[in-house]
Amino acid sequence: MRNDLNPYPKQPFIFKSLFLVGLLMFTTSCKNSKEKEVAKVVPEAAASIDLNKQINDCEKQLEISVPKLTDLTKHPRLIETNETEWQEVTNHKLIWTSGFYPGILWYAFDVTGNERWKDEAIKRTEVFEDFKNITEHHDIGFMMFPAYGLGYEIGGKKEYKDVLLTSANSLASRFNPKVGTIRSWSNKMHPRWKQHITIIDNMLNLELLFWAAKHGGDKKLYDIAVTHAETTMKNHFRPDYTSWHVLEYDSITGAVLNRNTKQGFADDSRWSRGQAWGVYGYTMVYKETKDKKFLDFAQKITDKYLSLLPEDMVPCWDFDVANDPKEEKDASAAAIVASALLDLSILVEDRADQERYYNAAIKMLKSLGSEKYSAVGKADSFLLHSTGAKSLGHEIDVALIYADYYYIEALDRLKKMEEKNKINL
Repeated sequence: MRNDLNPYPKQPFIFKSLFLVGLLMFTTSCKNSKEKEVAKVVPEAAASIDLNKQINDCEKQLEISVPKLTDLTKHPRLIETNETEWQEVTNHKLIWTSGFYPGILWYAFDVTGNERWKDEAIKRTEVFEDFKNITEHHDIGFMMFPAYGLGYEIGGKKEYKDVLLTSANSLASRFNPKVGTIRSWSNKMHPRWKQHITIIDNMLNLELLFWAAKHGGDKKLYDIAVTHAETTMKNHFRPDYTSWHVLEYDSITGAVLNRNTKQGFADDSRWSRGQAWGVYGYTMVYKETKDKKFLDFAQKITDKYLSLLPEDMVPCWDFDVANDPKEEKDASAAAIVASALLDLSILVEDRADQERYYNAAIKMLKSLGSEKYSAVGKADSFLLHSTGAKSLGHEIDVALIYADYYYIEALDRLKKMEEKNKINL
């Protein structure tokens, strides 16, 4: 951002704002796409974040880390507290995080234009093509879409289409029409639950189904995604719009048997990343379906999430232990929601909501890029202070690969929003 006599030199539309407001009051013609795009930007908030610096920080971190990560049979998962380098895990069909590193590289290419990151992304994507046949769990969406989906969309790798369609069909094979959801985990992996298990995280995997339905896949993939979202909306949230983590359904009748947690503080507590998955998931579902019931629900659960945040916009790992200053933060939840909020700010129609969601996203990104949460000069990741599964005794106050993924996705989305508004003036 420039800092001269005109604080918004590349955004002259601010001087047109009074005119646009008057036009909105007296004519319906203002609903054309150009004016709607202008109305969705809040330059005062944009001025509070140095987007180019935060993007450059990410690239500098990749310049440090990528030369160290040469074993294509593994992917980076976390950096332990007080460590500096990524701990890698094997690219195994039961490890859900394998797609995030190639996804980061695709976004790095998109946001910088540096062909180096495209080359790296291709290498890191194509090593697990065989994962397209995974049917043991629901995480195939997390594993394949950030890698192959972004490779198709950002990298122009149209040959990835068949891999994505096969992956979507593999995911769809876990759908139980009697329950109305995709089964998340196998009971062998999680013997606490005996029947059909669905977790809130599963909302993110629906993106793979929507993509496939739009790119030559069976229409049933779209229907499965919508049904899953409807069933989850009905059963997975409390009256105050906070979510449970794990639901166990009767696999024959579809009745809810139990509502529990795996990664939250307690079965009935409000696990912050679970709420973040819901915010992102329902924003994405509305984006794909344009069904207003999903937009309404996305706003309700988003507003609840925002109401629970501390001043720095980064939640404690579980909202129900947030009053204890010794409890760890979860920057991954903040990154997930920041990315979702940028989309939501474009999708909502009310001007006040547009500004509110956009400003909240900017505040989150500013906080994540600050000295408190940035890993620059401290470790090889983008972000610090995420918590994966404290209730299980691991990934506590660490860097997590998916925190970095959603962070760079949010920066990429913000850059596109700024560029689009300049183009549409």
